[in-house]
Amino acid sequence: MNPVFVITALLWLSMAGLAFALAKRAAYWREGRATATGAYGWANLLTIPKRYFVDLHHVVARDPYIAKTHVATAGGAILAMALVFLNYGLAIYSPWLDRLIFIAAIIMLVGAVFVWRRRRAKDVPARLSRGPWDSLPLLLGSFALGLALFMLLPASWMSGALAIIVALLIAAGAYTMTFGAAQGGPMKHAMAGLLHLAFHPRQERFHATRQHEHDVVPPTALKKPVLDAKEYGVGKPIEFRWNQLLSFDACVQCGKCEAACPAFASGQPLNPKKLIQDLVVGMVGGSDAQYAGSPTPGIPVGKHSGGPAKPLISQMIEADTIWSCTTCRACVQECPMLIEHVDAIVDMRRNQTLVDGDVPGKGPITLANLRETGSQNGYDIGARYDWSVDLQVQVAQPGRPVDVLLIAGEGAFDMRYQRTLRAFAKVLNKAGVDYAVLGGVETDTGDTARRLGDEATFQQCATKLMATLSQYQFRRIVTTDPHVLHSLRNEYRALGGYYEVQHHTAFMAELVENGKLAPKAAAVLADKKITYHDPCYLGRYNGETEAPRKLLKTIGIKVVEMERHGMRARCCGGGGGAPLTDIPGKQRIPDIRIADAKSIGAEVVAVGCPQCTAMLEGVVGPRPEVLDVAELVAAALE
Repeated sequence: MNPVFVITALLWLSMAGLAFALAKRAAYWREGRATATGAYGWANLLTIPKRYFVDLHHVVARDPYIAKTHVATAGGAILAMALVFLNYGLAIYSPWLDRLIFIAAIIMLVGAVFVWRRRRAKDVPARLSRGPWDSLPLLLGSFALGLALFMLLPASWMSGALAIIVALLIAAGAYTMTFGAAQGGPMKHAMAGLLHLAFHPRQERFHATRQHEHDVVPPTALKKPVLDAKEYGVGKPIEFRWNQLLSFDACVQCGKCEAACPAFASGQPLNPKKLIQDLVVGMVGGSDAQYAGSPTPGIPVGKHSGGPAKPLISQMIEADTIWSCTTCRACVQECPMLIEHVDAIVDMRRNQTLVDGDVPGKGPITLANLRETGSQNGYDIGARYDWSVDLQVQVAQPGRPVDVLLIAGEGAFDMRYQRTLRAFAKVLNKAGVDYAVLGGVETDTGDTARRLGDEATFQQCATKLMATLSQYQFRRIVTTDPHVLHSLRNEYRALGGYYEVQHHTAFMAELVENGKLAPKAAAVLADKKITYHDPCYLGRYNGETEAPRKLLKTIGIKVVEMERHGMRARCCGGGGGAPLTDIPGKQRIPDIRIADAKSIGAEVVAVGCPQCTAMLEGVVGPRPEVLDVAELVAAALE
């Protein structure tokens, strides 16, 4: 048997298999809706190298072992197949290229061996999917070994049984990477993943957005649906946009989203990895019986099925699953394939809310209150700033410019958080800041409505607040609430609202840096072990993790970090309307977060968000004291 004929035949069979796999998976993706902008063309393919080797590997590199094995296995495979095509597809037949193919195959083989070792280890993470994923490194290793033998052994040896064995080794791996991928096997993630990077639903993820000189904000605002065009969310797989369906196929089932998810940790019925795989099953049709990873807590595998045009909720996915999400973006932050889980969840919530009117718990009451009163709890908005009457806080007046407009948000009605607001007002007074509040005309930003899927109420709230803001003159907005910050800074832009917005911790840090504040180490805190809890909507949503720590350092506090902090901090459980939908689990998310603080012996948890304050202070039993950063700074000034 002619060795050149064997490798050439295998090459073209593999090329045919790859084309078949791409065509078959693309047929599923094309069932989805058109993209919002239509700004996707062939030029997007040119972005793949940078996004693959920089943006994606920046995330993968958090696990050095996996990063190195992925580079070896994937890099070796791509290089080997490219060289085979060059040498045999183009009929060059260069011995030097054969040597390079051998080196690439050996690199791939080494990577596959280490992946196999990882999956055979006693401490293999429970988050990894098993089944076909366990056999994948063996099949990839088979391909690499066969290719290496083909290049290493003399041509005279490549006959009879040995030639057949080598050909079968190569063919087994090639089939896995082509025809197997077409059938939904593990290697579909490689093909879909590369295209996903090119046609990512959030192209802005690959371009930094600057709000002001020292502030780079992650692109985390939800996409604005066109309600007039009857974009009412997603009720069936084919109602996702085509590049969202493509992104679901890119999932590598590593389970890093599962390990980061606060709802999964608390035993609520949400596993983000399983959710993405359910969406894949819904896209192609069938049952979830073949799922080989950790199940969604409390929901057995094999009981759900779906199809491209079949309803997702109740048939493929339980409603409680999407309502368990806190929208904290921990899953998105950890995903090595850069999949946008939260966008998919909110899309499904929109359909449940706008089409079916089906929001659990106290959600419907909250939404009604927002529409009728401009307050989540139906409060008299004229009383929002009653806490400030004795602090000489001026109320903004049309025609009278101020440097800073303070917007307090819904937390201003809560007696506990009023302590934070009073402390911050004292800091502003001490620094001589020219500031004012909106007073009785401040209405809710609509953040909770948007997270609950009620886009109509969100846009109503946003339009009303923007109309109010247009009547006043100010340089910037400062707020103590990261949810207010995110809405005004990022989400209002799609509606025409452009504002410079700062979190109060960043603003106070700026005052100290400019010499307008000179806090001293507070004696009462000198001997206490203090940690800082990063609010999700400040850290992951807005990229601000350093200003609060820098500020605490100026008042003599050395922050003792919890295991999960910064951009990878654990959620308090207060976002996404989760306290309203109140889906039961085995434990509460804030209990887990307080356990993180107690595990390092923290006596004080510093926070910077009213929802975090409420959730963490709601933990029953002995726990660290919860204090806002503004309270700590005010104490240092006294």
